[in-house]
Amino acid sequence: MPLHVTDFTWTQTESTVHIKVPLKGAKAGSVDIVSTEEYLKLHFPPFLFEAFLFEPVDDDRSTAKVGNGVAVFTLPKKTAKMWEHLMMTTGIRERALLKQQEKLSAESKQKAEKRQAERKYALETMMKLETEEKERIQKMKDAEREQMTAELAAWQMKRKQEAEKAQKNQNHQIQPRGSTDTAEHRLMEVQKNKDGESFPAYHPLSCFIKSIQTRLPPPRPRGNIPVTFTPRVFPTALRESLVSEEEEWLKKQAEARRAVNAEPEELQDLTEEERNPDWLKQKGDKCFTNGDYVGAVKAYSLGIRLNGSIPALYSNRAACHLKLRNLHKAIEDSSKALDLLTPAVPANAAARVRASVRRGTAFCQLELYAEGLQDYEAALKIDPHNTGLQEDAQMIRSIIQGSGSPSSQ
Repeated sequence: MPLHVTDFTWTQTESTVHIKVPLKGAKAGSVDIVSTEEYLKLHFPPFLFEAFLFEPVDDDRSTAKVGNGVAVFTLPKKTAKMWEHLMMTTGIRERALLKQQEKLSAESKQKAEKRQAERKYALETMMKLETEEKERIQKMKDAEREQMTAELAAWQMKRKQEAEKAQKNQNHQIQPRGSTDTAEHRLMEVQKNKDGESFPAYHPLSCFIKSIQTRLPPPRPRGNIPVTFTPRVFPTALRESLVSEEEEWLKKQAEARRAVNAEPEELQDLTEEERNPDWLKQKGDKCFTNGDYVGAVKAYSLGIRLNGSIPALYSNRAACHLKLRNLHKAIEDSSKALDLLTPAVPANAAARVRASVRRGTAFCQLELYAEGLQDYEAALKIDPHNTGLQEDAQMIRSIIQGSGSPSSQ
C-alpha cells in the first residue's frame, strides 16, 4: 500500500498555483506524473501524492520540474481568484479520472485519424504517380506509332515513285528512237510480213513483243536422265587392301544371318525340353564348346524367342557372334545383356564383366578403340584386381596412343 505524502507546501496568486513536493530520495527517472484540470498525481514508490484541486486549472499550460530532490508544479488557474483550499475531496477523484480517460481516448483517436489520413494521402499519391506513369507510357507508344506510320507512308510513297520512275525508264528504253509513226509503221510491217496480220497503231509495244516471240526457238522437249551408282555395302571408301577382308566379313554375316533367321519348328511341335530356355542355354553352351558356333547361335536365339529376359542368352550369343566375326550383332547382344543386368548388384557382377568385355572386344575388332577402352574400364571398375583385364586395357591404351599395333590386340 503506498504512503501518502503530507509534507508538501503550496502557494498561490490570483492566476497561478505553485506546489512543491519533496521526493524523499527518489530518482527523477522513477517519478510518474499524471495531471488534469482538476487532478494531480505524483507517484515515486512507495510514496504517492494526490491532489483534487479546488478549482480547474489550464492543463495545457501547466508545467512540472523534477530535480534536486523536489518536484515543483506550476498550475495556471482558469478563473483568476484566490482559492480557499488547495484540494477538495468530494467526488472529484472519479471526475478527474474520467476526464483523464477521456483525454487519453481523444488523443488516441486523434492519432488514429492522423495515421489514417497519412495512409490515405500516401495511397492517393501512389495512385496519382501510377496514373501519370501510365499516361506517359501511353503517350510514348502513341508517338512511336505515329512515327512508324509516317515512316511507313513515306517508304510506300518512295517505293511507288521508284516504281513509276522505273516503268517510265523501261518504256523509254523499249520505245525506238526517231519518229513514232515511223517506228510503229516499221513494227507493223515486220509483223505483217511474217504472219499476215497487222496491229493497231496505238499498240506498238505489243507488236514489238510479238515480233520478238516469233523469232525465239521452241523450248527443248522434257526428258529424264538415268543416274546409277555402284552398290557399296560399307560406308568407307573402296580400298584395294581391304577388299578381301570385307568380302569375307560379308560372307560370315550372311551365314550368321541365315542361321539366326532360320525359322525353327512351330512352338507346338517342340518337345518339352526344347520349350525350356535353360535347356536351350545348356545346349548352346555345349555347341559353343564343340566349336559349332552357328548351332549355338540357333539354340540361344530359340531360347530368346521363348524368354527374352534372360541376360545369359544374349551374352553367350554375343560370344558366338565374336567367333563368327559378326561384330555388330555381338555389340547389340552385349548391350541388351547389360540392359537386362540392371540394377547392378554383387550377384550379377561377373555377368556384367563378361558382357562388357565382349562388347569392348567387338569394338576393338572394328577398330573403335576408344569405345572398346570404355567397356574394358567399366569391367575393371567391377573387377579391379583382374590382371588379364588390366593388361588388355593397357594394350588398348597403347594402340590409341600409337605405341602399339592393332595386330597385337
